[in-house]
Amino acid sequence: MPKQHPSSLHDRALDLLAEGRSVKDVAAELHLSRPTVYRWRHAYAHLTAHQFTGRQMSSELSAALARIAKLESELRTHRRLTELLNDVVPPKGGSRPSR
Repeated sequence: MPKQHPSSLHDRALDLLAEGRSVKDVAAELHLSRPTVYRWRHAYAHLTAHQFTGRQMSSELSAALARIAKLESELRTHRRLTELLNDVVPPKGGSRPSR
């Protein structure tokens, strides 16, 4: 069974990593194995990447996602109109390129 570490040690390791310290340095300073520090970092990254799912989604994130959806819809409309316009009025082919 893996050794249980206090949560304060876990938090300290993540704080040091957030400061930009290397896994090797953090492991040496806190007397941990490198795989343990890597596992904690991976678990933290996985947790923070998924913290905005379900009911915990912030209103700011919801607003941003709604804005992105609206802009994507407008872009699809613009692209479709461009295709239709190119079918009716072909682009000029005989004009000289600008300098």
